[in-house]
Amino acid sequence: MSLVPWKAAHASSYDILGGGRFSRGGGPRQVREEAQPLSAVKSECDAQSLPVAGSCSASQGPQRAPSPISPSAGAPCPGCDKASNSHEEDVEDFSEASLCTESSEVDIFNNKILNLELYILYRYKMKAPILKGDMLHIVGDDYLTQFAEMLKSASEHFEAIFALELREADSPSDSYALVSKLKLPNNGRVRPGKGLPKTGLLMNILAMIFIHGNCISEEEIWRQLNVTQVYAGRRHSVFGEPRKLITKDFVRLKYLEYRQVHDSDPPRYEFLWGPQAHLETSKMKVLEFWAKANGTLPSAYPHSYEEALRDEADRAQGPSQRCSSRGCRYCQSQRTFQGHP
Repeated sequence: MSLVPWKAAHASSYDILGGGRFSRGGGPRQVREEAQPLSAVKSECDAQSLPVAGSCSASQGPQRAPSPISPSAGAPCPGCDKASNSHEEDVEDFSEASLCTESSEVDIFNNKILNLELYILYRYKMKAPILKGDMLHIVGDDYLTQFAEMLKSASEHFEAIFALELREADSPSDSYALVSKLKLPNNGRVRPGKGLPKTGLLMNILAMIFIHGNCISEEEIWRQLNVTQVYAGRRHSVFGEPRKLITKDFVRLKYLEYRQVHDSDPPRYEFLWGPQAHLETSKMKVLEFWAKANGTLPSAYPHSYEEALRDEADRAQGPSQRCSSRGCRYCQSQRTFQGHP
């Protein structure tokens, strides 16, 4: 099997939900002109015949990512360049968005899910509550009995692409919140202010490090990310400047370790898990994230799966029973994080 990062498996869906399409313009009115049915998104991904991720034992050459869905070439609708004036207009835009000319029940059902996803991500981006009443309005009276199924599908999509969990909020009103799987600042946004989540990118990098034997070269990281149209030095609509985010922000927050390869001349660099990653997640969790994003099971990667099972057993024993060897990378990361030499 070839190793394909998580976005390659959801390339077109990701582009609509988190990439150039949705993040430009700032408001849901843009959905009316630009969004496409989820069925078309899946068909485009399937047409690429993208293989799922595989063992790190054999490195494959770079693969061609699906072409991104660019914004509509036509004239933008009035108000597309600024956020909507009211909450009611936002909801109406999502509920009335014409996403498909086909009339099959499957397409309509999938379009309803995509509308929900666009609404939820927009509210996350604007740091606004995700209201159940709004979502019921978007779904419409004819599909109220299928609302729970639609919301479950949307939730799984956010988890697979962005590493965000959709949870019921602790508030008097019926509302939900997207919560980052890792404790990144600003609920996954990393930097202050409004914005889109970076957690999915970090989970993807942690998975690549693990599957490549707990250490991966910087060249391989960028080769894999280039497949997803994330390039060093080129500003990304979701991640900003990716090199700074990965080599500075994630390293400063201790999720990644970025070090020079010993005796490399000219200097070359590699990535390992940082101590904060060991504290907040596990090899099994990142493998499950990777496998789910690629439509398979963790056991599809036998070598990594066995190592993840051993790691789970070690964690279950508790700190007093874990390996105390100075050569154990997990123990070293814990000692470093806790301030011990």
